[in-house]
Amino acid sequence: MSQHVTHIVCPHCDAVNRIPADKPAKEAKCGRCHRALFDGHPAEVIGERLEKHIKSNEIPVVVDFWAPWCGPCRMMAPAYERTAGQLEPNARLLKLNTENDPSAAERYDIRSIPTLIMFRNGQIVDRVSGAMDERRLQQWIASHAH
Repeated sequence: MSQHVTHIVCPHCDAVNRIPADKPAKEAKCGRCHRALFDGHPAEVIGERLEKHIKSNEIPVVVDFWAPWCGPCRMMAPAYERTAGQLEPNARLLKLNTENDPSAAERYDIRSIPTLIMFRNGQIVDRVSGAMDERRLQQWIASHAH
């Protein structure tokens, strides 16, 4: 009899980990780097790291496309940070600085920032532009996460 597992990408070394359904995912450590798979913070990604997280995580992935000069991005950052801690291990929140990876912004047709895109099983589920407070952010993610 095979045991159900969930594949989770490590936010530190990008190794894909198999988490058995009967183990608490919140306490899981990476098999490669031995760091926590969920540390309560959005992971900063760029380039191939972004694609690996989108395609290999078996939990919903939310990407915040932002830039350091963007006032609304900076205003939303604390709410996004808190939301990551509250929703893990049921969702992975990522941040992508569009100044450091303009090709990703182009690939995902980012026309304004902040833009949030939710992925599930490697596919875009929804996207929204503009800053959100913590309550709206959690509601938006929860409405698409299951």
